[in-house]
Amino acid sequence: MTIANLLKGHEKDLGGGLLVRRYLPSAVKQAVGPFIFFDHFGPVEVPLDADHDVRPHPHIGLATVTYLFEGAMDHRDSLGTFQRIEPGAVNWMTAGSGIVHSERTPKDLVGKPHRTHGLQLWAALPVAHEESAPGFCHTPASEIPELELDGAKVRVLIGSAFGHTSPVQTYSQTLYLDVVLKAGSLLTLNELPAEAAIYPISGELEIDGAALELHNMALLDSAGPQCVKANSEARFVVIGGEPLDGHRFMYWNFVSSRKERISQAADDWEAQRFPQVPGETDRIPLPPKRPS
Repeated sequence: MTIANLLKGHEKDLGGGLLVRRYLPSAVKQAVGPFIFFDHFGPVEVPLDADHDVRPHPHIGLATVTYLFEGAMDHRDSLGTFQRIEPGAVNWMTAGSGIVHSERTPKDLVGKPHRTHGLQLWAALPVAHEESAPGFCHTPASEIPELELDGAKVRVLIGSAFGHTSPVQTYSQTLYLDVVLKAGSLLTLNELPAEAAIYPISGELEIDGAALELHNMALLDSAGPQCVKANSEARFVVIGGEPLDGHRFMYWNFVSSRKERISQAADDWEAQRFPQVPGETDRIPLPPKRPS
């Protein structure tokens, strides 16, 4: 048995009827490699009157990693970045010492029937880089390495696998794969990092003979190779990397190795000391419950 543990996740309403399933952080494990946050949203038919916009909000000490299967969103941040995010692209936003961003429905999709489906992960930055300058990097779908194996299509979103390396730059060893496996096909994952997990997006999977049902994340015993089998056409992601260099404190959108830094960030947001997103006038207020 190579499944070390299963994370069940829980549903959270982000507002406007947009439900996400959240798997990290969990009581079982705070992070898998650098990934300290894992949200899966959709697939969902977006109602014509839906308001799924995420107003300006801050981050510190982490990098957001946005990846869509369907739909589109407009990213704006306090650096002046504007980027339309579409399926297959990898968007890495380094918060570092502090950044503010919004995520909104593109104008051409407002009031029109469309679907949305994707993942948003946070990678906690190594202690030495927690206060690095903020930045944003968009890697279009066409630049992500994609390979065909026996019955499998693998996209190397971040890191290296099967002799291919993603152009996305990270601060520590990081792995993120998007895999589509045909019914009855097998894929062997060799040389996984010290921490790794598999999360099914669709279909029926087995890991070394053990069923992995939808809405479950499998934490892997990565000491040896993992054999993944699809009993129906299936899609899944593999995440992982080297373990974090210490515990992280988390509150709202803030991550840090220092509890006092979290409190400072909360004070700064409340006092409007964070930079603004050009052209944006509203903001998400600090939650009523302050960091303890």
